Amino acid sequence: MMAFGSPSSNAHSTSSTCHSLLRELQQIWTDIGESEVDKDRMLLELERECMEVYRRKVEEAANAKSRLHQSVAAKEAELATLMAALGEHNINSPIQSEKMSASLKEQLGLIMPLVDDLKAKKDERVKQFADIKTQIEKITSEISGSCNIVNSLSTLNLEEHDLSTRKLSECQSHLRALQKEKSVRVQRVLDSVNEVHTLCGVLGLDFGETVSNVHPSLHETSLGQYTNISDSTLEGLDQAILKLKTERKVRYQKLKDVAGSLFELWKLMDTMREERRKLSRIISFLDISESKVVEPGALTLEVIQQVSAEVGRLTKLKASRMKELVMKRRAELEDLCCKTHIQPDSSTAADKSSAMIDSGLVDPCELLANIEAQINKVKDEALSRKEIMDKIERWLSSCDEENWLEDYNLASINYFHSIPDHTRYSGGRGAHINLKRAERARIAVTKIPGMVDSLISRTLAWENENQKLFLYDGVRLVSILEDYKVSRHQKEEDKKRARDQKKLQDMLLAEKESIYGSRPSPRRSSSFRKTNGFHTNGNGSVTPSPRRNSVGCATPELQTPRSYSGRQNTYFKEMRRLSTVPLNFVAMAKEDTMSFSSIGGSEPESPPQG
Repeated sequence: MMAFGSPSSNAHSTSSTCHSLLRELQQIWTDIGESEVDKDRMLLELERECMEVYRRKVEEAANAKSRLHQSVAAKEAELATLMAALGEHNINSPIQSEKMSASLKEQLGLIMPLVDDLKAKKDERVKQFADIKTQIEKITSEISGSCNIVNSLSTLNLEEHDLSTRKLSECQSHLRALQKEKSVRVQRVLDSVNEVHTLCGVLGLDFGETVSNVHPSLHETSLGQYTNISDSTLEGLDQAILKLKTERKVRYQKLKDVAGSLFELWKLMDTMREERRKLSRIISFLDISESKVVEPGALTLEVIQQVSAEVGRLTKLKASRMKELVMKRRAELEDLCCKTHIQPDSSTAADKSSAMIDSGLVDPCELLANIEAQINKVKDEALSRKEIMDKIERWLSSCDEENWLEDYNLASINYFHSIPDHTRYSGGRGAHINLKRAERARIAVTKIPGMVDSLISRTLAWENENQKLFLYDGVRLVSILEDYKVSRHQKEEDKKRARDQKKLQDMLLAEKESIYGSRPSPRRSSSFRKTNGFHTNGNGSVTPSPRRNSVGCATPELQTPRSYSGRQNTYFKEMRRLSTVPLNFVAMAKEDTMSFSSIGGSEPESPPQG
């Protein structure tokens, strides 16, 4: 009765309805005639039933509250877990701020959107991690050389408690480092493969087979197969490159040796340029270093065999032509010695060389090398003798001028003493040319003594410097020069005696003519030309002919290097002269000079008339 009599503050309308229904029930009971005891009993039962209903409703409400509370707690725990996994520490839970005022359903309504957002964010983060982990595992397997890629999702299930941005940044940094390392390795592999391709091209080897022996993926990459960039592949490529470079070095050296023999044979045998051109292109790259040889097919076995075959062919041909080559080079040596006036080495003379080759006592190659060494020695010595040889040529040229001047003066004296007085001074065509040459010759002749002394001093200095004698065609040059000086002095003495004798004869002739009268002068037509070898030019001028006879020469000839040419190891045995113009160096007499100068306009004294 108390439950029905006290209206609920929360349900005033409901309480009013219950009281009206109770009054209506009591009226019904009254109308029925129920006793008060029955009424009280039925009211107690009704109150008991109501209590049961309230109790049941309270229990249901309590259970619902407990479930809501658990849900909120679970969502809070899930939210905290998601926040911890994602590293979202800046999100504040609404439960903490509105816990005192908000109901459980409100709290659950507030936390559910956050949980859903974090779940979506987690799923996206998991996808990012999965993608990064997949790439990391793939690159790691490529670097390690393993073809098995671990499922990244299974790895993430073990590590999904940490899906923070920090962890994501670490994974991304790791991925970038692996990608950089992969790029470096890929570039190394490509560079190594290209180098292997170049070396295989140079050596003529199969590129596919070479790289396939290192790893099959380096040659042909099929669908789904990646280029192996593992340490073993890089090491295999390095070993392959080292092996190919070693082979290239061996072949280069072998071809260089063979080519050296080929060049030597070409030089020895004077091979035609057309024959050389066949192999010149093949071995043209030998001018560069071995590391720079990149021409395809440059060092194949076929090229080496081709050059070796040519060397073998020329070697066989050389055996038959070696004797001819030795004789040719010996002739060149003798010709060089003749030009430089140096005595050739007699150990390789033509007759001795031929006999030694025929008898087999000496290798023709060694003999040829010996002759080559002698040629080089002669060239070096000729270079050091050049200054002295030039002085000798100038001295000999001056001697030739002296010889010409002597012949010219003698011819002029003989000619002008044999013509009438009225034609003696008539100038002819070409006379001025002879006069100019005579003036130049007189200047050159005056320098001969000084030239000889200078040549002697320079020759002695050369001998002291080189610690050996200066030989000119086998004779010491200083001895030749000393002999020349002695001979020249002797000739001056002879000439002086001849002049004194001539003066005495002229005095006797003048005395005889004064007693017996003068005799007619001798004929001068052909005898002049025959005895002196000169001819007239125009009206009265004389020109020395290219050659003159030494017969009738009153003075001995001077000994110059030309007087010794052609003599070997005999110094004074013979006085044979090799020059086409015999040298007769006679100092010009004073009266001869006066006679010669009379051509220029001064009239000489007339001979005494008897």
